Amino acid sequence: MTSELRRGADRPESHADGIVSRHSFSFGPHYDPMNTRFGALVTHNDDVLAPGAGFPEHPHRDLEIVTWVVAGALQHADSSGGQATVRPGMVGRLSTGAGVRHSETNASSGETRYVQMWVLPDAEWPPSYETADVSAALDSGAFVAVVSGNQPAPVTLRCHATLFVARLPTGASATLPASALLHLYVARGSATVIVDHEQVQLLSEDAVRITGASDVRV
Repeated sequence: MTSELRRGADRPESHADGIVSRHSFSFGPHYDPMNTRFGALVTHNDDVLAPGAGFPEHPHRDLEIVTWVVAGALQHADSSGGQATVRPGMVGRLSTGAGVRHSETNASSGETRYVQMWVLPDAEWPPSYETADVSAALDSGAFVAVVSGNQPAPVTLRCHATLFVARLPTGASATLPASALLHLYVARGSATVIVDHEQVQLLSEDAVRITGASDVRV
């Protein structure tokens, strides 16, 4: 078993008009040949959009793009016909296929913050967009599979991977399903992570990458 702690304060940032992006992996000018991916996960950005800000229409291909909104509201539109306003408690997935164009805009009166993950697909699929509201499932306090390509989930992923989300009350705990590779990220709050009896304290926007663990409890 190995684990690698990545502090949020150490991540590189990109700035544009009304946009702050924090990158967990190499991205754009922030190139690090030793940090290009973790399994199928190649991008993990934490973006904050000021009111009225956003990313104008731009192209993507050969990716599964998963979006989790932490605060505010994000307006998505793409050339395959997908369109939705994604809010906290909802998850969105854009399959880019051989090519699609999309835009993302802050749809709230305040800041919008969202975490976006780019995952490599197992095969090429036609472009498509799908969302689901998983708020009720998160009330359980357990880790919930919200997007997956290998088990039942509200949204399908074209990849052998799963995004689990948990909203833990203070003092509560939950166990992550076993996996060869786990990328654990604290979007808000703080958490103690116990990996095969080793303990790590994570603050907001910290992450830990775990390989070959038999038991992970948060």
